[in-house]
Amino acid sequence: MSKKRIYKGSYCLIISLSEDSVVKVGSLGNIDFKKGHYVYVGSALNSLESRLRRHLSHEKKLHWHVDYMLNHVNANLVDIVYVVDNGKWECSIAAQISEKGIETARFGCSDCKCGSHLFKFEDFETAVSCSSYSFETLSLHPILWSDGSNFESE
Repeated sequence: MSKKRIYKGSYCLIISLSEDSVVKVGSLGNIDFKKGHYVYVGSALNSLESRLRRHLSHEKKLHWHVDYMLNHVNANLVDIVYVVDNGKWECSIAAQISEKGIETARFGCSDCKCGSHLFKFEDFETAVSCSSYSFETLSLHPILWSDGSNFESE
């Protein structure tokens, strides 16, 4: 039997919020989110596939800030832009996206010095293109989950 390869990587979750919503987000408390599309930047340094499947699941313990948002009735995870890579790119990707998106202060970045890892965009296309571009500026080659990806390297 061959051992299954564990991939590491960084990702952007594209989350659609169908209407204005107040969400209690762990220690951050209640956050007033406006209708639109959000990009959450994360990384998985143990198993990218497991992390992304967890984010796609509706049956999970609420642990990370993004879990609280994804658990809200008005939120829907609509796409994922990711890269399979051993580097620690999460904060660099967030810095790139922060130039175009509106940040939600301290969301998803309790373990770093970034201002946020969650950014609002008015439309889906801009959220995806900004996410993809953030990887490309770092010489990374993004993969879109909506293109039929199985979260593994080719």
